[in-house]
Amino acid sequence: MALLRIDHLPKSVGVNLPLLIILPDQFSGRKTLRTCPILFLLHGLSDDASAWQRYTNIEILARKHNLCVVMPSVGRSFYADMANGQAYFSYLTEELPEYLRRVFRLDLSRRNMLVAGLSMGGYGAFKLAFLRPEMFRAALSFSGAFLNLLIKNPPQTEKGKRTLQEFDLAFGGLEKLPGSQNDPDVWLRQATQKPEALPELFMSIGLEDSLLESNRQFYQQATRLGIPIDYNESPGGHEWFFWGEQLQNWLDYLLLKEE
Repeated sequence: MALLRIDHLPKSVGVNLPLLIILPDQFSGRKTLRTCPILFLLHGLSDDASAWQRYTNIEILARKHNLCVVMPSVGRSFYADMANGQAYFSYLTEELPEYLRRVFRLDLSRRNMLVAGLSMGGYGAFKLAFLRPEMFRAALSFSGAFLNLLIKNPPQTEKGKRTLQEFDLAFGGLEKLPGSQNDPDVWLRQATQKPEALPELFMSIGLEDSLLESNRQFYQQATRLGIPIDYNESPGGHEWFFWGEQLQNWLDYLLLKEE
């Protein structure tokens, strides 16, 4: 496998961003770099593009599945087109895919594309899946931080209150979240119009995770609206051991049957 770090300056963000990419360099069967599956792997609030590569066995999994892995950096943006003009959602859905096609000649057609992320990145993975369903065939949220539910039950710790203040700046005011494209309630309502257009959706959360109840609520709401999600609760907390194990299980489930 080849592990690449690229520092580039997306116009949509206006800030130099690190981008990590794992590229297969040996192939089995009929797979080539042009036909290999591509995984957008999204980081959490306190991480950056290097986190999945540092804390999990993603390189081993990429080799096992002839998988191309794209790990972008989005700061603490919640994968939003932020009020300050840094358009991270547009970067991930428009500028980055075009960059990958132009520079690496990758085939980013829907049949090849997966997206997954943890915590803030779990929210981001579902944001991409619900708002741009034509891009991905499957999406997984690990321990997703679903903002609408967190705001309805705001954290009482000093750290939690500071985090909400940060979100307020990102969205130009938390009062602007409800009813916007950053609101998971909006994703679900829009999806009811054409649920068959959605990617295959998966959620995974640890039984000791502080976000367990909000994940249950999101899943229950989706179920009431007729939106199918493969939902899993397993022993574990908000921790890398859990996320790495669940990522391996998910990739094996999706990709081994195709090899």
